[in-house]
Amino acid sequence: MSDTRAGWSNSDRALAAGKLMLAWVALLWLLEVVDVATGHALDGFGVTPRDPSELVDVVPSSFIHFGFAHLAANTVPLLVLGFLAALAGLRRFLLVCALIIVVDGLGVWLIAPAHTNTAGASGVIFGLFGFLLVSGFVERRPWGVLAGVLIAAVWGGSILAGLAPTQTGVSWQGHLLGLLAGVAAAFVFRRGPTAPAALTR
Repeated sequence: MSDTRAGWSNSDRALAAGKLMLAWVALLWLLEVVDVATGHALDGFGVTPRDPSELVDVVPSSFIHFGFAHLAANTVPLLVLGFLAALAGLRRFLLVCALIIVVDGLGVWLIAPAHTNTAGASGVIFGLFGFLLVSGFVERRPWGVLAGVLIAAVWGGSILAGLAPTQTGVSWQGHLLGLLAGVAAAFVFRRGPTAPAALTR
C-alpha cells in the first residue's frame, strides 16, 4: 500500500521531487548564462575566506559556478542525489539543504586558504551524499540502508577523490565540510519510526 502521509502517494512525491530538482538545475544553468553574458560578474558571489563582508555570500556561493564545465560536472550528481533525498519529503529536504549550504559556506569562510574564491554546488552534492549514506542507518529503515549502500557503490570513489587535499583548483575543504554537514543533517532531521497500519477483520 502506498505511503499517503500528508495525502501524497509515492508517485506524487516522485513527481514533486523531480520537478524541484529540474527547477533547481535550470536555475543554476540560467545563472551561469547570466554570469557569462555579464563577463563573469556573478563570480564575485563566491566566498573569500575571513573577510567579514563575504559572509553575505555564504548562501549565494552554492548557486554560482566558474564556467559551464564546472556546472556540467555538478549537474548529474545534484539531480540524482537531490531527487533521492527529496523523495522522503520536500520540507525536510529543503531543511537538510539549508543546513548543508550554511554550514558548508561558513566552514569555507573560516578555513579555506587565503586569497581564494570558492563557489559551486559540490558542497551540497557532498552533503546530500553524506545524508543519504547514513540516514537509513540512523532511522533504521532497511530501504534507506540499501539506498545508502548503492549510493556508496556508485559515487563513493568520486567522493573520496574529491576529498583529496592534493588536488589543485578544487576546494577539498568545501567538499569535506559539506559531507560532514550532510551526515549531521541525517541526525538533526531524522524521522521517527513509521506507525504500523491499522488493520481490520
